[in-house]
Amino acid sequence: MYEAFYGLGSKPFQLSPDPNFYFGSKQHRRAKAYLDYGVLRNDGFIVITGEIGAGKTTLLRGLLDSLNRSNVVIGNVVTTQLDAEDTLRMVGAAFGVRVKDAPKSELLMTLEAFFVNQVTQGKRCLLIVDEAQNLTARAVEELRMLSNFQFANQSLLQTFLVGQPEFRGILQKPEMEQFRQRVAATCHIGPLDEDETQRYMEHRLKCAGSTGKPTFEHDAFPAIHKASNGIPRRINRLCDRLLLLGFMQGRSHLTLADVKEVLRDIAQESEIPRNSDVSPLDSTPARLPDSRPAPLDSAPGSLDIAKLKMSVAEVDGLSSEIAALSADHHTDRLQRLERSMMRLERINLQTLALLQKLVDAVKQH
Repeated sequence: MYEAFYGLGSKPFQLSPDPNFYFGSKQHRRAKAYLDYGVLRNDGFIVITGEIGAGKTTLLRGLLDSLNRSNVVIGNVVTTQLDAEDTLRMVGAAFGVRVKDAPKSELLMTLEAFFVNQVTQGKRCLLIVDEAQNLTARAVEELRMLSNFQFANQSLLQTFLVGQPEFRGILQKPEMEQFRQRVAATCHIGPLDEDETQRYMEHRLKCAGSTGKPTFEHDAFPAIHKASNGIPRRINRLCDRLLLLGFMQGRSHLTLADVKEVLRDIAQESEIPRNSDVSPLDSTPARLPDSRPAPLDSAPGSLDIAKLKMSVAEVDGLSSEIAALSADHHTDRLQRLERSMMRLERINLQTLALLQKLVDAVKQH
């Protein structure tokens, strides 16, 4: 929408992961080095953790793009609270193996036969498990058992586990000792610092074809870092709105005041509207059913503290608790929206993978 105004060739702050915009922060470079090492081993588990929107998927896609896809068979699983056997069925379905209604023993034999067949064709099998923090202990154990499959001293399956920070705590439980011994590499992706936030923004603009526009007031960068906590996806969301504001106002130089205005707009959009059940065109207040208790006071919105037998201090404390609950609700709502975006991103990735398979199949014929 605003790309032409700024002279950009593409949208610089899109929310969906794109390896072409990969930014190598200190933590991302360190994580990539560990992942490269794990991939070279072609064995065991690789664990990637990070906050929602920290760049896990972008890093992972960049790594996968560096592999020879003609020699790698990839299965993608997005976990929910499934039991161990259902998790195995999800693994089978991810690799296109027919496992419906098969007993567990047959399921394991079918999977092993599939992995052996791929290895004999000179291919390796890679399983990617997203939302790994949702895995139960029994499900993790089943995945560990799959890593026992070998053919001529060669591991048949390597697994990437991608999850939120709480997955690290799950792995530290005593019952996870055997699993931890199978982990070839692990990395955690934290937020960007203030300097990296500025370089991240400039990097994405350059990747999008910027030749000098837009420009930012120096004080805008610390404000963007503080508001986003250094999480790349939050930076993208804020900067996308910031560029849209500049476009609507016909300005290519963006200031701290612009950042504050966008933050106010986002905060207002997250608020829960009052009296949402009443049409704004209807000035008549809704009548309560007769079975409802009468109001404590005839004046709307008034409260008789004496009747409640509460002190002013207690009322103030209750008011503070309600405000805190409201803030928690807003935070939860934002997190749900972010998770929804992640699910949409995974669907897009799976769709692209299927389309690529179709294209490869057409080329072979």
